[in-house]
Amino acid sequence: MKDYSINNLRNLGIIGHSSSGKTSLTEALLYYSKVTDRLGRVEDGTTISDFDQEEKKRGISLSSSVIPLEWEKIKINLVDIPGYFDFVGESIQGMRAVDVAMIVVCGVAGAQVGTEQAWDYCNKIKLPRTFFINKLDREHSDFDKVLQNLKEQFGISVVPIQYPIGKENNFNGVINVITKRARVYNPKTKMMEVAEIPPELVNKVDECKQMIMESVAETDEVLLEKYFSEGELSDLEIYEGLINGCASGDIAPVMCGSATKIIGINTLLEDIVECFPSPKYAIPQKALNIESNKEEFIQLSEDKPFSAMVFKTIADPFVGKISLFRVITGKLNGDMTVVNTNKNKMEKLTHVFFMRGKNQVPADKVIAGDIGAVAKLQYTSTGDTLCDQSCKIIYDKMNFPNTVMSMAVLPKSKGDEDKISLALSKLQDEDPVFNVSRDIENAETIISGLGEVHLEVIASKLKNKFGVEVQLRRPKIPYRETIKGSADVQGKHKKQSGGHGQYGDVKILFEPRNDGEKDLEFVDKVVGGVVPRNFIPAVEKGLRDCIKHGILAGYPVIGLRATLHDGSYHPVDSSEMAFKIAASIAYKKGLEGAKPILLEPIMHIEILIPEEYMGDVIGDINKKRGRVLGMEPCGKLQKLVVEAPMAELFKFATDLRSITQGRGSFDLKIERYEEVPPTEAIKIVEKTNEEKELKNEA
Repeated sequence: MKDYSINNLRNLGIIGHSSSGKTSLTEALLYYSKVTDRLGRVEDGTTISDFDQEEKKRGISLSSSVIPLEWEKIKINLVDIPGYFDFVGESIQGMRAVDVAMIVVCGVAGAQVGTEQAWDYCNKIKLPRTFFINKLDREHSDFDKVLQNLKEQFGISVVPIQYPIGKENNFNGVINVITKRARVYNPKTKMMEVAEIPPELVNKVDECKQMIMESVAETDEVLLEKYFSEGELSDLEIYEGLINGCASGDIAPVMCGSATKIIGINTLLEDIVECFPSPKYAIPQKALNIESNKEEFIQLSEDKPFSAMVFKTIADPFVGKISLFRVITGKLNGDMTVVNTNKNKMEKLTHVFFMRGKNQVPADKVIAGDIGAVAKLQYTSTGDTLCDQSCKIIYDKMNFPNTVMSMAVLPKSKGDEDKISLALSKLQDEDPVFNVSRDIENAETIISGLGEVHLEVIASKLKNKFGVEVQLRRPKIPYRETIKGSADVQGKHKKQSGGHGQYGDVKILFEPRNDGEKDLEFVDKVVGGVVPRNFIPAVEKGLRDCIKHGILAGYPVIGLRATLHDGSYHPVDSSEMAFKIAASIAYKKGLEGAKPILLEPIMHIEILIPEEYMGDVIGDINKKRGRVLGMEPCGKLQKLVVEAPMAELFKFATDLRSITQGRGSFDLKIERYEEVPPTEAIKIVEKTNEEKELKNEA
């Protein structure tokens, strides 16, 4: 569009349960509005929005993609948002760019877990929402049943503004309830044509219109008074009331159709234009004014200096980093130098474009409320604010979930470590939810995410985008060793080999620390100069070197107290090295005699689940050697506070999802170390020793 304003923009997030037909609906809208000349199919890997190789292979959306189209001089930005649980970070990014969410619901399955989660998240961020009941051409689909299901689950604000003609195989049209205009699909012309409302549906449509009028009247006192006095509202009043009611979140309009058969798409486009709020109705954006250091709420407007928020980053190995942004105030005309207020750095915006899937469409300008993109910004990352130097603000950040599952990344080819590190860094720009860390102790690179599929997709992207193949395996557990008893031992190192000899002799009492600290506590109780003062630091250094490896399985030793209380020296042959060796001899003897034990990290877990799954989840925790510390209600859910060993929790994200059908979530952190049960300790020691032998043989 050459000339457009904030009033003729619509930003629509297509969200819902995985496989409800979100991507197919996006394709149908593109096809019907003549953006594409053929209908893309998920099964064939020919869709505009699912363009990534991994998305085509798996047949699901993995990232949010922006696809603009035009309909009746209105620009509609569709944001196709993944429904799979592991990619909730992408949902958060996509939802930040839109003014209304269209929750797609399967006409057969009805409201599912993803439907509930989409509704709850819209409530949380105060985003207006609508429903599209899809797949009405399928066997066992039932519009009335699904509508009732939605009303029961989400309240009376759910109102049908469309009604289907026919059922299952005979579904062939859609009625606009407000205008009472019916359209029927003509298989010969493959177009929707105006038709009469079937007589058997007239009463049903009147009933639905009455429902809409009641809902609209309840959102406005003037309309309520008119409705009570006259018993009805005009179509214009209904449309205005719907826009206001939808924008405020008081009304959730319901539409219907079949994306794959392109039935109802024409009516849907009309209602997006007529009933959905434009960005001028969007809730003001929370921001921090840098100069006054005060919180402000910024209304979307073209009449203020330029400001925008980067809601998503794409790591393209050929183009470089692409930043997708939404303009909140002002407009972007051609090249422009702006300030990144999060980093306090200047950025030059050149060659701005619109994204349509993976394709770039050059843009002359991007106005307030619209979504644009720019490549190769030097300092900017997801969540950053870009603005005119005269208006320095920082928009509220996006709150991403904490990671709950980790895997070690191993290169398949030697020498790929640097390439992997660089590629992971670029993928982190693209996906702020996943973390990369380095386990120095075990020399492993660890990636953490929201589930198995999330981590597998990252491994696939490393191969497909950056040409490095990796293997994923369980990270090594950071076990520790300590002692339960005490031992008073002598460590003596004496060596004569001609010339200067070596002599060091120490007596050290090893015992557990009782103050809860993990570091080595070295106590000097030498009297009478039996160990000269200049050699005592060497004894401590020798012990500190030794505690890096325990005597059971080679894990670091914690919670150790070592008291040097006696020894002897030789005036010529004693040296720092000799005393370090003497300390290491004493260390080995002392730990062997002081009841060494293996410790494991214990995790503190807070689990949110619906009450009906409580018994199954507690049963699973018990199998994982966990213990329940408490439970308390948390809104509609129950919060379960649990402790369990890290070694048992690698698959907990998958297990919890399976038990609760995706309704459960959790956060975890390391709480402390505890003794490993003897039977488990034997297995760990044996396994560690086997790995050492294999490594030595290699």
